[in-house]
Amino acid sequence: MAKALMIQGTGSGAGKSLIVSALCRIFRDRSVRVAPFKGQNMALNSYITLDGGEIGRAQALQAEAAGVIPTVDMNPVLLKASGETGSQVILRGRVFAQMQAREYYGFRKEAWEEVRQAYDRLSRQYDLIIMEGAGSPAEINLRDCDIVNMPAAKYAKAAVVLVGDIDKGGVFASLYGTVKLLGRDSRYIRAFLINKFRGDAEILRPGLTMIEEMTGKRVIGVLPYLYDLGLPEEDGLSLQKRIPAAGNPSAAVTVKVVVVRLRHISNFTDFDPLACEEDVEVIYSQNPVDIENADMVIVPGSKNTVRDLLLLREAGLDESIRRAESKGIQVMGMCGGYQMLGKKIFDPHRVESSHTEIDGIGLLSIETVFRKEKTTCQVEARLAGRFPLAGNAAVSSGGLRGYEIHMGTSEGDTGLFSVKRFSSGEAGASDVSEGSMNGNSWGTYIHGIFENDSFRHGIVNALRARKGLPPLGSPARYAEIKERALDRLAAVVRGHVDMKFIEEIIGL
Repeated sequence: MAKALMIQGTGSGAGKSLIVSALCRIFRDRSVRVAPFKGQNMALNSYITLDGGEIGRAQALQAEAAGVIPTVDMNPVLLKASGETGSQVILRGRVFAQMQAREYYGFRKEAWEEVRQAYDRLSRQYDLIIMEGAGSPAEINLRDCDIVNMPAAKYAKAAVVLVGDIDKGGVFASLYGTVKLLGRDSRYIRAFLINKFRGDAEILRPGLTMIEEMTGKRVIGVLPYLYDLGLPEEDGLSLQKRIPAAGNPSAAVTVKVVVVRLRHISNFTDFDPLACEEDVEVIYSQNPVDIENADMVIVPGSKNTVRDLLLLREAGLDESIRRAESKGIQVMGMCGGYQMLGKKIFDPHRVESSHTEIDGIGLLSIETVFRKEKTTCQVEARLAGRFPLAGNAAVSSGGLRGYEIHMGTSEGDTGLFSVKRFSSGEAGASDVSEGSMNGNSWGTYIHGIFENDSFRHGIVNALRARKGLPPLGSPARYAEIKERALDRLAAVVRGHVDMKFIEEIIGL
């Protein structure tokens, strides 16, 4: 069975996910067979595995850092909050049920069994499992139903490193309070790690000494605040941050992409690759001025499409999107955003809300029906014809890779892409016509489409052509940018953390 290390945090956003990614890369570089594991994740950013299973996007990135193929065993329980209908509970990559919080707490035994079995399967395949906790292990109101922090650490016999975010303030109180609230379980915490420090670490020395004396636990590192790392974020805490321009971080911005900031936004990492082009700025906004003066407007995915569409309408942003399109601005809809841009959305089974029918924004000639089954699959796609948008720049029609995650099916004026689905919860699905275009608007269900370098580059050059600008030369290579970012992250952790101590508590 594998050895294990767990990274827990004093709270959400402490940096657990990226630290796990860094450790996966460090041990991969040492030729250790390593894999990530998060028993339960609550996230709206998700990824589809080769067999059509849905897991947290963070675990997919961690698997990439480890140099292994993501599987559902790396995140056996995924919760996707969807507003008034509670959370969608995904077990082993498939939708199991929609549950309110109390229902899910009553489901703890079944969920824990999924976590235990998934860990056992991983443990038989790898030498080392880097585990990630969720939130804080010391949420005293949730201790009885926790299946991801100390219960998982005990089951795996994992040493625990507790991470505190100093950028939020109160890091020593958070570390000390976590230890005291955990009581006897605090013995599993072997060390502290302080994250996101700005300035001279020597200033912290008195505090480091005191927290070690007060708790009997070592501080094994102080990680600096990493600006513009360029890796996908797990949640929406930093949507306003811009990804650095590839190879030229000081390049002047000439193309502005505005992603409409939805309340239930999901898979916003779809748009990170756009900001890797050398003169593109990506911002998230609900400001009509931004929307109506952009070069491209994107309506992103949503975990509650109907509710977000109603909120856009209440704010008058549907009119702003229509005005943008009438001015010649390219408007794109991704997944839920694609559905919103259509004529109608029907929800006969009340999958998302109490509304059985709602008008869309009306820019695309499609209608969407929500069904009980969820389509989850990796895809290959090709443009079915010309892509006549915003100028005469060529958009690649070569093979595109991505994945689909959606409850609804859209019909009408579709056929922008010819899509091959590799696997899906939708029986019999294989080759389909997908996506729609009308005037300056287009939409698709293909998540990850902008990770295809030539396609993305063609879109950016089309936006430049509309402004009378010459085309850019060669595209940024997004996969290489991510690899460099993972290497950089690993180098920072390697240089600021006592890795010898880490190896000792793992038993390597």
